[in-house]
Amino acid sequence: MIQMIADTHVHIWDFQRAEYAWLKNNTSILNRTYSIDELDTQRKEAGVTTGILVQAANNFEDTDWMLHVAVNTDWIAGIVGWLPLTNPDATLKALQKKYGKENYFKGVRHLIHDEPDAKWLLQPEVIESLHILSEHNIPYDVVGILPEHIETALEVAGKVPHLKMVFDHLNQPPIATKEKFGKWGELMKEAAQHKNFYAKISGLGTAAQKGESWTADDIKPSIEFTLEHFGTDRCFLGGDWPVSLLAGTYNSAWKNYRTVIDELLPVAERSKIYYRNAANFYSF
Repeated sequence: MIQMIADTHVHIWDFQRAEYAWLKNNTSILNRTYSIDELDTQRKEAGVTTGILVQAANNFEDTDWMLHVAVNTDWIAGIVGWLPLTNPDATLKALQKKYGKENYFKGVRHLIHDEPDAKWLLQPEVIESLHILSEHNIPYDVVGILPEHIETALEVAGKVPHLKMVFDHLNQPPIATKEKFGKWGELMKEAAQHKNFYAKISGLGTAAQKGESWTADDIKPSIEFTLEHFGTDRCFLGGDWPVSLLAGTYNSAWKNYRTVIDELLPVAERSKIYYRNAANFYSF
C-alpha cells in the first residue's frame, strides 16, 4: 500500500504570466521561472503523492496561472490563491463569479510578511473579507515572520472566530538562535488553544540559516513543540519548493521532515501529519 504524503506548500512562478514584486532585484537562484515539471522526479523520489500550489504574488494573474497548472497536473490537488482582501466587494465578486466555482481553489493567502504594517490583516476591510472567506468555508494561510504576525492572527481569530487559519512555516520558529522558545513559543501556545488554528510544518530548512548543512536534529525541537501544543489533528507538512532550495535539495528537506515525524509519532498517527490533516483542511 502506497503511503500518501501531501506537500501543502509548493510554489511555481512564471515571469511571462504574472509579476512577482518580491523577486525584483533578487540575486538568488529564485530569480527565474520555476515550472511544476521541474519538481516531478524529485517529488516522486521524496514519496510525495499530492501537492497544493501556494500563491507567490498578490495578483489575479498568479492565481490564474496556478489554477491552469493545477488542472493540468495530476498530482496537484488544489491551490491557495489570492483575493483583493482590502476590497470586500471585489473579494465577494471574485468568489461569486469565478473562484468559488473552481474545484481547485482551496484557500487564500496574502503576502503579509512583505507589508510594512504587521497588523495589515486587522484593517476593517480585510476583516470584512475574511468574514466572507469564513462564510464560504475557505481557509486562510498566515505567512508571518514576526511575533507581531502571530499576535495579529490571534486578534483576527477573535474577530472572525469560524475562519480556519494555518501558520505557514510555523511563523518562523527561532531555530537559528536555538532559543526554546521565547516569544514565539508563548504566542504559538496561545494560538494552539484556538481550535481553528493549524500549523504547517514547512520552511524550517531556511529558518535554520545553516545553508545545506541543516539536519533533522536542528528542526526536531520546534516540530516536537508544535505537535505537543497543536496535537496530531492540526499539523501537516509543506516542502516550500523552490524557496527551500536555498537550504539544499527538495529530497533532503523531505528526508529531514520524515525522520523527525517518524521518530516522534507512532505509525498510526503519522498518516494524519502526512496526509489526512491536510486533506481535511484544504478539502481535497
